[in-house]
Amino acid sequence: MARRAWRGAALVATVSVAGLLGGCATTIGGTPKAETPDVTKVAGLDITTGESGAKPGVPDATLPVENGDGGEMDRLALNTMADVEEYWSQALPANFKGRKFDPVKRLVSYDSTGKGVEICRTSTAGVANAFYCSLDDSIAWDRGDLLPMLNDAFGPMSVVTVLAHETGHAVQYKLGAESGITQATPTIIKEQQADCYAGNFFRWIAEGKSKHFRISTGPGLNQVLATMFFIRDAAGTSAEKQGAHGSAFDRVAAFQFGFAGDPARCARIDEAEIKERITQQTFSPDDDGKGQLAVADRTNLDLLESSLRDAYKQTGAAPPAFKTGVDTCPGVQPTSPAAYCPGTNQVSLDLDELTKIGAVPKKGQKGGIGDFAAFAEIASRFTLSIQKATGYPLDGPAAGLRTACLTGAWAGTTTKNTSKLRLSAGDLDEAVAELLADKSLIAADVNGAVVPSGFARVEAFRDGFFDGGKGVCTRKYS
Repeated sequence: MARRAWRGAALVATVSVAGLLGGCATTIGGTPKAETPDVTKVAGLDITTGESGAKPGVPDATLPVENGDGGEMDRLALNTMADVEEYWSQALPANFKGRKFDPVKRLVSYDSTGKGVEICRTSTAGVANAFYCSLDDSIAWDRGDLLPMLNDAFGPMSVVTVLAHETGHAVQYKLGAESGITQATPTIIKEQQADCYAGNFFRWIAEGKSKHFRISTGPGLNQVLATMFFIRDAAGTSAEKQGAHGSAFDRVAAFQFGFAGDPARCARIDEAEIKERITQQTFSPDDDGKGQLAVADRTNLDLLESSLRDAYKQTGAAPPAFKTGVDTCPGVQPTSPAAYCPGTNQVSLDLDELTKIGAVPKKGQKGGIGDFAAFAEIASRFTLSIQKATGYPLDGPAAGLRTACLTGAWAGTTTKNTSKLRLSAGDLDEAVAELLADKSLIAADVNGAVVPSGFARVEAFRDGFFDGGKGVCTRKYS
């Protein structure tokens, strides 16, 4: 976050907080229509916690591949391609007036750590990547570095995610005008569409229709979204840059639109939608800390408290007091690094733990997420006070998702130049990282209980960020 005036391009229409806890809903910027969902489901599917990955006892696919080594990564990639081609052979004609899906003409495996091969007029030496090439209608993957790294870090479904995304590019190419894609289309639109098409395919897997793979809608989808976080653009990257794929917040949104919708929904992602909902921004020239503030600094905490009070003042609720140190609260389980006590209307802060969470993340190291993650955890406990004052229950899954939504609504107010704290490049990605954590406090009820689905947590936060001023949080998560 930043204290100084933010001068980047406008993120979205600013959020009016007067309607945070009431009002009528409209749909803007590609956000889902506010309808009361079953909080035990993900886009209409039950939240499951079973195994994710390859189905046991299923023979490997026998698709032809060039330059393969027959190893584990190639088997995983070929099984993915067999299933994703089966999906699109059904989905393309069903959604685009009988259009037939022709599988890509070439599948190529290579080892970026070894001798390079020529693919798409480029040598693969040192290229840890997976890509679709329209020149010869091929999909290639690096079995030597990229795929093993993804598999080790996030599990086999991360490899499926990347190849489903690349097949999404093949779908764009084959649809042409029906997907709204031309040579002149900005990269960010192509990439967001491909993420969305990957979401379509994962819905099919989650429905049990895939031959080779299975995925739980709880921990399994959480890992897929974590993969999207990992392959995001770096904070401060312009969405207009050639090759931009999107921030984690925006890429996860596109994937979720596909998972909850159909391929026709993905084909509607165009320049107008991107301009309205995309949050990716560059750092402001006067953002000296590159979006990072010292979380435990008294001045910054005072600015946060003031920002929260301003965001919710029109609800009429008495704001909670901030208190440093760990407190006990009768009848309520303690939460860390921040806690809300209904009996005293206080938010207690563990500054040491908040500092750890707010630390600038370092590549290859666990621990820090960034200042916005820490501030949002505090904000989540602040929203519980608002919910209590306006008569909403503070425990249970609906309370956890309502808390995430109201925290997102506060985040939306920080896009305004009048805000005491302002959203900076990378902040929303920090929120995604925190929301996908096993013990996400942003999406936890007063006792720290979290809905198993990171998908649902991120969606609730995004609902609040875009539509929080229209009463979506209490109407949708009641």
